[in-house]
Amino acid sequence: MDKIKFKEEAKRSIDLLFGKIDELEAKKNQAEASAKAEIEGKISELKKKKDDLQAKYKSLKDASDEKWEEVKKSFDSSIDSFKEGLSKLTDIFK
Repeated sequence: MDKIKFKEEAKRSIDLLFGKIDELEAKKNQAEASAKAEIEGKISELKKKKDDLQAKYKSLKDASDEKWEEVKKSFDSSIDSFKEGLSKLTDIFK
């Protein structure tokens, strides 16, 4: 995949993933009191990962050809970590 397509796909992915945080935060209000603390903790962790992912995406957009592969790997790792955190949060609602 070339750089332009990868950047476009990366942007779509993070927009979709970040939207899921908002959905889960709304569901938090409907959760039982005992689960709310766990949910809030997971959301807080996820927001930290979101900040990291946004920084990696900015680096990806600005990456030179020489640094492209390194920055791409870093972004991929960050998005995988975010997805894992999102999955753990989603599991709470099941």
